[in-house]
Amino acid sequence: MLWRGGQALRRFSTGRVCFKNKLKVALIGQSLFGQEVYSHLCKEGHRVVGVFTVPDKDGKADPLALAAEKNGTPVFKFPRWRVKGKTIKEVAEAYRSVGAELNVLPFCTQFIPMDVIDGPKHGSIIYHPSILPRHRGASAINWTLIMGDKKAGFSVFWADDGLDTGPILLQRSCDVEPNDTVDALYNRFLFPEGIKAMVEAVQLIADGKAPRIPQSEEGATYEGIQKKENAKISWNQSAEALHNWIRGHDKVPGAWAEINGQVVTFYGSSLLNSSIPPGEPLEIKGAEKPGLVTKNGLVLFGNDGKALMVRNLQFEDGKMIPASQYFSSGEMSVVELTAEEVKVAETIKVIWAGILSNVPAIEDSTDFFKSGASSMDVARLVEEIRQKCGGLQLQNEDVYMATKFEDFIQKVVRKLRGEDQEAELVVDYVSKEINDMTVKMPYQCFINGQFTDAEDGQTYDTINPTDGSTICKVSYASLVDVDKAVAAAKDAFENGEWGRMNARDRGRLMYRLADLMEEKQEELATIEALDSGAVYTLALKTHIGMSVQTFRYFAGWCDKIQGSTIPINQARPNRNLTFTKKEPLGVCAIIIPWNYPLMMLAWKSAACLAAGNTLVLKPAQVTPLTALKFAELSVKAGFPKGVINIIPGSGGVVGQHLSEHPDIRKLGFTGSTLIGKQIMKSCAMSNLKKVSLELGGKSPLIIFSDCELDKAVRMGMGAVFFNKGENCIAAGRLFVEESIHDEFVTRVVEEIKKMKIGDPLDRSTDHGPQNHKAHLEKLLQYCEAGVKEGATLVYGGRQVQRPGFFMEPTVFTDVEDHMYLAKEESFGPIMVISKFQNGDVDGVLQRANNTEYGLASGVFTRDINKAMYVSEKLEAGTVFINTYNKTDVAAPFGGFKQSGFGKDLGEEALNEYLKTKSVTLEY
Repeated sequence: MLWRGGQALRRFSTGRVCFKNKLKVALIGQSLFGQEVYSHLCKEGHRVVGVFTVPDKDGKADPLALAAEKNGTPVFKFPRWRVKGKTIKEVAEAYRSVGAELNVLPFCTQFIPMDVIDGPKHGSIIYHPSILPRHRGASAINWTLIMGDKKAGFSVFWADDGLDTGPILLQRSCDVEPNDTVDALYNRFLFPEGIKAMVEAVQLIADGKAPRIPQSEEGATYEGIQKKENAKISWNQSAEALHNWIRGHDKVPGAWAEINGQVVTFYGSSLLNSSIPPGEPLEIKGAEKPGLVTKNGLVLFGNDGKALMVRNLQFEDGKMIPASQYFSSGEMSVVELTAEEVKVAETIKVIWAGILSNVPAIEDSTDFFKSGASSMDVARLVEEIRQKCGGLQLQNEDVYMATKFEDFIQKVVRKLRGEDQEAELVVDYVSKEINDMTVKMPYQCFINGQFTDAEDGQTYDTINPTDGSTICKVSYASLVDVDKAVAAAKDAFENGEWGRMNARDRGRLMYRLADLMEEKQEELATIEALDSGAVYTLALKTHIGMSVQTFRYFAGWCDKIQGSTIPINQARPNRNLTFTKKEPLGVCAIIIPWNYPLMMLAWKSAACLAAGNTLVLKPAQVTPLTALKFAELSVKAGFPKGVINIIPGSGGVVGQHLSEHPDIRKLGFTGSTLIGKQIMKSCAMSNLKKVSLELGGKSPLIIFSDCELDKAVRMGMGAVFFNKGENCIAAGRLFVEESIHDEFVTRVVEEIKKMKIGDPLDRSTDHGPQNHKAHLEKLLQYCEAGVKEGATLVYGGRQVQRPGFFMEPTVFTDVEDHMYLAKEESFGPIMVISKFQNGDVDGVLQRANNTEYGLASGVFTRDINKAMYVSEKLEAGTVFINTYNKTDVAAPFGGFKQSGFGKDLGEEALNEYLKTKSVTLEY
């Protein structure tokens, strides 16, 4: 008899089990999908009374069989259920012996007789990967893509004697992304959501609430399994139709065309939205226009003039190559191995032997798949090599492209030597000859490792504030682009190399990125000066210099993120071990401001990446260029696709959608308090995502008469005018003790008159243009409001009469506590001075704290006791004593009250991008 029963007594798990409205289920099927459905049904308290699956293959049991046997469930392994249309008697008896109330078929390749289907009290339910009746049959997912459907999904239906024609119990759907493959759809939606749906369907049946919705014949289709001869490409179609045909046939059976007299199969198709890269023409039989072999792949053309890119090609002998290597594929010589590489090859041979246990000996000609390996064995091979060969990182595709042992070893050796790198990133630059260099600036969205135009092709102008000229047109991202970027980041986190990467290797990538940023610091500083108006020397030291330091600092944290063990009360007579784990959150969104474009990116994204998350970052609309240059450098550093995504555009579209997106688990924002409140509300209403906010400020600086006045004047000016006053921690209001007030003001004005206002690329410039025109106009209105309320305009308050958005450094005195200038942040080069009575320490503290903001503060005094007392009483996240603007990558930075919450920089910043899991085990 062809079955194996379970043990007489079964040990049940002590996990969550509730037997109210639970069923006795027979599971008929196979694969990992069947295994997961089995496990989840058991967790929900249903009793799986029998598992019916396929016989072992090459001595290996199916995953469903392994799980059931381990759990003590009776397992039956039938090669078939009927012969010549009649049910096999022994099989039927074995099935009836388990006494099932419901048959569940999660994934079943066998034909199950109708007397078995209809046998249980509740009949049988089946999972089908299509929104029935749209695509019936075994190739439903393939046809979803081939037909260009915008929606994919699955159905759980009641089995009948038709072909996928039974009544519908439930259905679920998802959007089809432009470059989705069968694997992508399966991994992202059909597999995880299908498991949940099968378990939900069983519970609906148990509760007596399961519907039976007849399938409509309207729109019903049936397409059989494609055969190789039917998968030939017809070239008289649009690029999108060609792309759909190729991706719909991906892996099996493979879409093909004739090239140079032989059948060549195309894999890894994607629509090409950027400009056509240079390449070498390739004649393809039947195609009106030759293909183009480029460094990124084979470009193909539709009859609509649009293009697609194919990544891999497979020849008739089974050999697969990168499409970019078509013309050089026959010239690759055999690599001679060093002694160290021979050791690696021997280790890999042992791994192959362990997987291919049915093969007597691994020879050079041994083919991995023809020897019986499956897709699960590919994952095992890649992981075992990583563990046993010094962390060598391979991709599943490397196995598919070198299936013979000899070829596989050659590929591994080339990878070890760095000869098997991915093709160079294609970037359409805007280039400018400026600052004695050629500055090359990307301007497109950066999504899933590629620069690409916005989905709808929209662009906007980014403006040089020095003269008001247009630097270039930048892609204006749409909602679709946001969804693409989030999907790429989610896939990279859940399925990609990044999620599996050793923490130390993650740190190594971050160090490499910091090195590249330092190598390109002059170019980055020039771009920052062009796009934001930052004085070049300041950009070099602070904007870029601190960005490099930030990445190096957090790179060092990658392998030092630790949990802790916690002593708890023991549950006698057993003992317990409780520990915590710090884990990444997943996809994080980061929205940064325009005052320090690259530095704000670094402050947030370095901590985010060090913690192991992936990110989607929106730069400020007016200053996107250094963020896009950063994206280019991240590829050169070796960051996997999808880990970093940069999407320029508006806050109202991109920023709002990020705050509402259900797949984002954390949002970090620096900007105004008003927008911060809106973001926090959207994050709460969407999926209660974690939030950190660095918002507005009105930072008080208290200058006592016993200060070192020269230093107080110099530091006080820096506290206000640093980076043109566009500084989140700028001293928004100075309180100067009465006895030194007039002298302080006089000396400040004298120093302002010495400041050179001009081109930020001029090394002698002290004060550059404001960031953009609207901000300059706001600052001028701010000054007008101050004069109208009665404050004394001592100096400035006007636009500089020259091209661009320049404003004079400004000083107001006689500012009283009720005035607009005393309460609201200018975010510009405007010094707001109020005097306080001699010796009135508590009085000035009360005035300083009389604000809803609490980002930073400062105090100047030679009296250390006074300094410490004032620092304790000031309500701000940062207090500077006898200095100002002194931030460091190791010191946490963030505000109180309406200046926000959460920290950038320092160890505390990591906690913003981590979650703590508590684990307790009993022994």
